[in-house]
Amino acid sequence: MEMMRYKTVIRFLFSTGIFFQACESDVSCRNDDGNEVDWYILYKLPNMNDGGLSYLYMDESSSGWTRSRENINSNSGTLAHTLKPLLDFYDQKTAGFGYLLYNDQPPKPKKPAPASFGHSKGVVMLGERTGVWLSHSTPKFPTYRSQDFWPQSGNANAQTFICVTYSYATFKQIGLQLKYIHAYSYDSRITKTFPTELRCVALRTCYPKRTPWFRIMTLTSVKGQRFSSFAKYSRFGDDIYSGLIVNSVKKHLYVKSWGKMRRPLPSNCSIPHHVYNVKKVQLPGTLPFTDTVDHSKWSVTADGGWTCIADMNREMSQNGRGGGAICINDADVSAAFSLLIKQSEPCKP
Repeated sequence: MEMMRYKTVIRFLFSTGIFFQACESDVSCRNDDGNEVDWYILYKLPNMNDGGLSYLYMDESSSGWTRSRENINSNSGTLAHTLKPLLDFYDQKTAGFGYLLYNDQPPKPKKPAPASFGHSKGVVMLGERTGVWLSHSTPKFPTYRSQDFWPQSGNANAQTFICVTYSYATFKQIGLQLKYIHAYSYDSRITKTFPTELRCVALRTCYPKRTPWFRIMTLTSVKGQRFSSFAKYSRFGDDIYSGLIVNSVKKHLYVKSWGKMRRPLPSNCSIPHHVYNVKKVQLPGTLPFTDTVDHSKWSVTADGGWTCIADMNREMSQNGRGGGAICINDADVSAAFSLLIKQSEPCKP
């Protein structure tokens, strides 16, 4: 009798597809080979007569930049391997998997975010044990529920990405950071089984109600790497670099942000630790290029140490918008970014 009941249950599970809805592996950042990595940083090159799809890659074992053999839109590249659980979910719903996509410039058919939401872009994917937070600078990425995840509009300019693999428990804190950023979620599947802090971000129903209007949190990856997450709400009313990050790292800061802004903030030497705008960079294997074709947002301390991959530009209107940065204190990473700087803006007398 017990065996008959067991067989009946098995037949039911197969008939409903439940057996095929379990997560096959942990949700994790993955490299070009599809292997799990603790974290990585990508720097996509601008279109320098090569289509604008090349990218540099760095993780905990690379000791600096390596040029990927893949294109950024390749189905066998870093982004495709990392996004695989999401892309698979589009074809077949998976139990125990959740995601949240946010972008102030979402892909069609979604409309642009109201200015009250944060100037931020990212992907959260979560399994039953681990998940990833992929923060980036690319408008319209990833495309809306399509296997062709890369928007063609992303080809023109340089962009940055940082992916970190975290334990499931960490996503409560990540949800709180996104609340302060006031991220604009344009697509999600965060059921009631996932942290409520993520759920309210997915529903666009939560934002800070009282001071302080910023939140700094240490987030630890699954392999023990510590990251500092900076998040500011719109009512913070100041630049995230000169008003928040520099006060924490307590070193002069070089900031690379978008060069086509209406009211750019100048380099600032009126504060104890100065903030300098990076105007021109040169990535390994390329000619130098200016911030007018580089939509990436990052900063590095002057004498090494801290590197931040951020959401925000140094622009007057963005003082009144939410946004964030994910920072790592690692000598190899800071050296790799410092070597890119070819020209910075001096402070005005």
